[in-house]
Amino acid sequence: MSSREGGKKKPLKQPKKQAAEMDEEGKAFKQKQKEEQKKLKELKVKAAGKGPLATGGIKKSGKK
Repeated sequence: MSSREGGKKKPLKQPKKQAAEMDEEGKAFKQKQKEEQKKLKELKVKAAGKGPLATGGIKKSGKK
């Protein structure tokens, strides 16, 4: 075994996929996803501005 090839061989590169033409349904779905993502980001920013929702944590009784 005089070859210097060791370890795994790299897989052959796959040809890039062509951008498939989307039908109207696909376009509408993508648009809906973008809008949902935008709403989630807005809600996260809004929630980050407020303080903690549950203050106090574990409540202890007054008895000792």
